[in-house]
Amino acid sequence: MDSKKIGGIWPALLTPVDKNGDPAMKELEALVELFVKQELDGLYILGSTGQGFLFSEKQRNEIAKRVIDVAAGRFPVIVQVGAMNPNESIRLAKEAQKMGAYGVSTVGPIYYQAGMDKIIAHYKMISSSIDIPFFAYHIGNHSIFGGSATEYIGQMLSLPNITGMKLTTDNLYEVSLISKLSEGKLCLFSGAEELLCQAALSGVAGNIGSYFNLWGVECKSVRTAFLNGNIDLANKFMSVFSETVFKTLPDVWSFFRKAILMRYGIDTGIPNPPMGLLTNREWKENEILKIFDEIESAGKI
Repeated sequence: MDSKKIGGIWPALLTPVDKNGDPAMKELEALVELFVKQELDGLYILGSTGQGFLFSEKQRNEIAKRVIDVAAGRFPVIVQVGAMNPNESIRLAKEAQKMGAYGVSTVGPIYYQAGMDKIIAHYKMISSSIDIPFFAYHIGNHSIFGGSATEYIGQMLSLPNITGMKLTTDNLYEVSLISKLSEGKLCLFSGAEELLCQAALSGVAGNIGSYFNLWGVECKSVRTAFLNGNIDLANKFMSVFSETVFKTLPDVWSFFRKAILMRYGIDTGIPNPPMGLLTNREWKENEILKIFDEIESAGKI
């Protein structure tokens, strides 16, 4: 697949779990098949939404292999390989390449404080271990420029196999700056789906987000219409969509579980702690149906 042509709408794939917190492979396969049939543009797996940091190394490899096997080249899969120990990340990255992943991605150093040089060195350890596209995961203030955005992007572009970045930030100035400084040499994804259309104006090729597990089709349709000049639709949809994110985010894991079960008949389960501990209320069916109606109405062309 040509990295110049990837983009569009990529679910940050939820990893379904059973009552013991282990990967629920049947449900995982069903989600991947669903997104293939919906003609979404790719999958980003085992990030925060996918509970990558809450599974063992063995489980992460099993999940990645199952997703890649089910996708079967019908769309690209990027595997997030970040871990506390970068040696584990390297092993995960190498395995992902063997499995046929389109690319790998990683967050910066976890827990231990790091300046720009250490962050770049961390990325280099992982990106130099593989021969497939590498996407740095830039998380807002947790991925610092170190004082010079120009130097930061310059060093980023020097990384082996660097292909792009996932930018999880609501700072569109920052996104625009990275786009400008990289001079089209990086394929940029926004990780803030509440800025789905706005981010397109800041130079991103696509969007990676949790809510695309539920509304990937609607978001792809609206984004395409927006890029073709339908500003009114984008304004209407983004107003409702952003409000939906705001309303559901405090109890998002129980929302996703019930909403995806209601809409697609797939039970994603309760995420492992500490994510599952953030689920503190049950959603009523009428609440979710009302949200479904609002999103559907706002997304009509």
